[in-house]
Amino acid sequence: MSLEDGPLFFVGIDWAATAHAVCVLERTGRKVAAFTIEHTAAGFARLAARLDKLGDTELTAVAIERPDGRLVDALLEAGHPVMPVKPNAIKTWREAEVLSGAKSDPGDAHVIADYLRVRIHRLRPAVPYSGSTKAVRAVTRTRGDLVDARVAAVNQLAALLDAHWPGAKVIFASLSSAIALAFLTKYPTAASAASLTEKRLAAFCAKQGYSGKKPAAVLLARLRSAPAGTTDPDLSEGARVAVLAQVGVITALNTAIKDLDRAIAEKIDAHPDGEIFRSFPRAGTVNAAQILAEWGDAREAFGHPDAIAALAGITPVTKASGKQRGVSFRWACNKRLRQAITTFADNSRHASPWA
Repeated sequence: MSLEDGPLFFVGIDWAATAHAVCVLERTGRKVAAFTIEHTAAGFARLAARLDKLGDTELTAVAIERPDGRLVDALLEAGHPVMPVKPNAIKTWREAEVLSGAKSDPGDAHVIADYLRVRIHRLRPAVPYSGSTKAVRAVTRTRGDLVDARVAAVNQLAALLDAHWPGAKVIFASLSSAIALAFLTKYPTAASAASLTEKRLAAFCAKQGYSGKKPAAVLLARLRSAPAGTTDPDLSEGARVAVLAQVGVITALNTAIKDLDRAIAEKIDAHPDGEIFRSFPRAGTVNAAQILAEWGDAREAFGHPDAIAALAGITPVTKASGKQRGVSFRWACNKRLRQAITTFADNSRHASPWA
């Protein structure tokens, strides 16, 4: 018997950080087993051993509210069909099936297993990605997280300068640039820049290799035209420490992002599909790697181009009832893939003469 004939057992796993509740149902809905495993190597081994006793792993389907992770990897490596299910879908199913509103981890595992048993024909099994694709995903996702962290750190630095030294915020175009960070390292407070002259500023810019087109006179005018900075000695000292701390955070993030950029270039060059994705008009290296990482190399998982478009959240959702009909934004999607695809769309229009 194959999976197409229907699994013999349906496993629901309620995922948690330290322990996972497991429920096993047979085709009729009768509960075969219910137990809890720890999120450890021993716990994973115990789960594998319990599921192996049920027979052919290909006929023991598993549903879990996660599309990836080490537990999902272990189940896929063991040969189980793994069906990622959406938490909102399980929540709605539980509310319809558990009228009392009772909720527990073992109860949720049972709900997930029953959802899988009833709706398996509508669910798509997870397809394991290759090691090279996982490597690209690891570095691109980490880079995305660090870019978000840098945006937050720059906003915090901007708020700090607004409160204590507004001029330092506007002298250069970007607070995360090397020249702006070097300036704040040398002049973290208004008091430290009190004796700054046009000649000294020009010398500083030359030493830093400033490539901006604004002469020192313009930059100094920006600095002096902003509201005056804090002059209280005690407050200035506190602001100095705070500014240097934020500068250190942003500098470290800049270095880490550059290191990841190099790693991304190496990973996509080594990927079998790297050349295909890098051929996208103006996708570049990082954006091409982001698309590849989220799209993956298991193309058989998408039966039609509309499927990948829906996954990326770039197709609208139509809601019609009676005489009313509306088209709305698609919220349920892979958010990272949507960002990658929309970034590519924006970049590619610059390579099109009619866009």
